[in-house]
Amino acid sequence: MLRLFAFGTIATLLITAPRAASAAVDPLVSTDWLQQHLNDPQVRVIATGDRGRFDRGHIPGARFLEHMDTIDGGHRLLPPDKLAPVLARAGAADGTHIVLYGDSPMTTGWVFMAFASIGHDADVSMLDGSFELWRSEGRQSSTTAAPAAAGKLTVHPASELAVDAAWVKSHLDSPTVRLLDVRTKGEWDGGHLPNATLVLWQDLFTDQRTLKFKSPDQIRALFDKAGVKPGQEVVTYCMVGMRASLMYWAARSVGLPARVYVGSWRDWSSKADNPTVK
Repeated sequence: MLRLFAFGTIATLLITAPRAASAAVDPLVSTDWLQQHLNDPQVRVIATGDRGRFDRGHIPGARFLEHMDTIDGGHRLLPPDKLAPVLARAGAADGTHIVLYGDSPMTTGWVFMAFASIGHDADVSMLDGSFELWRSEGRQSSTTAAPAAAGKLTVHPASELAVDAAWVKSHLDSPTVRLLDVRTKGEWDGGHLPNATLVLWQDLFTDQRTLKFKSPDQIRALFDKAGVKPGQEVVTYCMVGMRASLMYWAARSVGLPARVYVGSWRDWSSKADNPTVK
């Protein structure tokens, strides 16, 4: 499994407040790995997506995080001082290893971005597979939700993670930026940002039912195919930032510097002077 050695370097560039040095966790962990670490007090499992599905069965010890609880007005992330307590109640704390899973890849991508926005991206892994995969492998499940946690989660601001329309507009022709549109082909055909490249989030997976990701080499090849060159920074957008956040995670998982245009197409298309092409 690819070790995300670049997380530490990128986090240093993004974080404006000092933090204790710690090794970055793997961007992906397998169901086998999680099974072996379910009783590790430093490993916290957070599920997101559909609360009803979670209540009907989930990985033992997991806590559910409603991604809407991380959102401020305009489908933006909460300010860091309000976001950190939300993530802490879901089980995150300083010095812990967070494992994310859910039935919606875009939602898990958004929650990863939430952690990244307060400087804890290096503490978070995605589970390589869904609860459906977990259950199909004969692993134990639970219908008992763990109580809210009360750990301390220190904010380390990452102010350069998200970009706005003004930033994107000033970088549309920049040779150091590769703009990726993570919407459907139909949305793309209806209008997109100049110099953007369409990339489908579904192409990150070998199996969309079990949510098994492609290998790091295959994911890197996806970015290569999209025209990402050495030295370029990936900037992702979609409709409101959710699919873009998943592709942001994917870029980071293979060591690419990346940012998210969180306002995305909804924000861009709301301003008549922002250029679009078809």
